[in-house]
Amino acid sequence: MSDTNTFCVFCAIIRGQSPVAKVYESDTFLAFMDKYPITFGHTLVLPKYHYADLFKMTEAEVGNLYRMVHNIASAVYTATGAQGLNTGQNNGKAANQIVPHVHVHIIPRYDKDSRDGKWPSRKVTDYGELEEIANRIKKNLGN
Repeated sequence: MSDTNTFCVFCAIIRGQSPVAKVYESDTFLAFMDKYPITFGHTLVLPKYHYADLFKMTEAEVGNLYRMVHNIASAVYTATGAQGLNTGQNNGKAANQIVPHVHVHIIPRYDKDSRDGKWPSRKVTDYGELEEIANRIKKNLGN
């Protein structure tokens, strides 16, 4: 699961040591609701194997990750009724990568949150609300 001996919060989540509102799980990927969402429905998709950044992954692994992102993003978009959607993936501190484990943000966007091109502020969200939207997204996943 990890290529390092340092603690990784996402690896702990993958091992089931921290609760999350899961959207999707397979042998190789996990998708769950961001605990500090930028908007309603903000979802994270990550490989279960620990890669500190995208450059540690093979081209095929990156392709598999983004195929998963496409599937999850479609479900997020439909489940939230968003008017738009951002996907983002940060590598390194200079790019604002907070958790050094490859992950892709899927951020639904709404007409009401697009003021002057600025991002809405993150907020702590109740776990029950995260579970509710995770279940809505699951119902929209293509199999």
